[in-house]
Amino acid sequence: MTTPPTPPTPRTPDPAEEPVGLERFEDDDVELVAVATVDDDLDDELDEDLDDDIELGAFVADEGPTLVARLGSELLGTFAFVLVLVGVAMYTPLSSVGTLGVALAAGLALAGLTAALGHVSGAHLNPAVTLGAAVAGRTRWADLPLYWLAQVLGGLTAVAVLFVTIPERLPTLMSMGGAQDLVRTAANGFDEGSPLWTLTQGEATFNLTSALILEAVATAILVAVVLGSAHRRASRSAAPLAVGLTYAAMLLLVAPATGGALNPARATAAAVFAGGDSIGQLWLFWVAPLLGAALVGFLTYAFARPSDDVLLDDAR
Repeated sequence: MTTPPTPPTPRTPDPAEEPVGLERFEDDDVELVAVATVDDDLDDELDEDLDDDIELGAFVADEGPTLVARLGSELLGTFAFVLVLVGVAMYTPLSSVGTLGVALAAGLALAGLTAALGHVSGAHLNPAVTLGAAVAGRTRWADLPLYWLAQVLGGLTAVAVLFVTIPERLPTLMSMGGAQDLVRTAANGFDEGSPLWTLTQGEATFNLTSALILEAVATAILVAVVLGSAHRRASRSAAPLAVGLTYAAMLLLVAPATGGALNPARATAAAVFAGGDSIGQLWLFWVAPLLGAALVGFLTYAFARPSDDVLLDDAR
């Protein structure tokens, strides 16, 4: 009688040989390996960290645009913005759009440029915005003078294009002495340079103090909206529209007093080509916007939570 073969003794797995996080199942000679589910708490933590990295743009591999790209973005954006704003203001007597039309044109242009260039340089397009962002810790101080230079050059180039394209006989037909006088209608001023002085034929005007207060306050509100829209918890898709509409509203407020600068680069470009008293009064349109922007930047730096701050250059 033949003795039946002894069935093989199942091998007891050595715990030291088992991969961590795996469970083994045996069915005769077939081994199935199932991957264990990752701990739920750990998974949640990883998801939160990943979300934060995406929201803050913290991937180390993505260093962002170069300084040259950011400066080019500021120059191009300021050029387009000043071209629209000063150009529409200059030709208002021909288009009859009025102050409302100028404000809407400027606001729409700024909204579009912010949406298009925000991811490159933050789309400051304004030395006051750059200063406010630097004081708030949202922009590098080393970039500040370079941003200002790019913005002023962009503005000057825009008004130069407008200046050389003015039809030769147009100023005369508009009872003006020349192209310089036409640009002067879009320049900023106070006292006798205030639009109110012209409107009332010298009966009333906004003096230096009034002009300084209005320009500083209006610019402070604009910079506050720009910095607020760059907050990591703000809606990035709504930021360009918010900035553009705020500029339009502030321009409508200040236009009767000073022509509405709110932007030293825009004021400088128009003053250089307008000449005369516009050059002499230009200092106010640097001092007032920068004061308002610096105040908002300081308040943002003092009261915003550090964990909520992001570089404005990467915010949109």
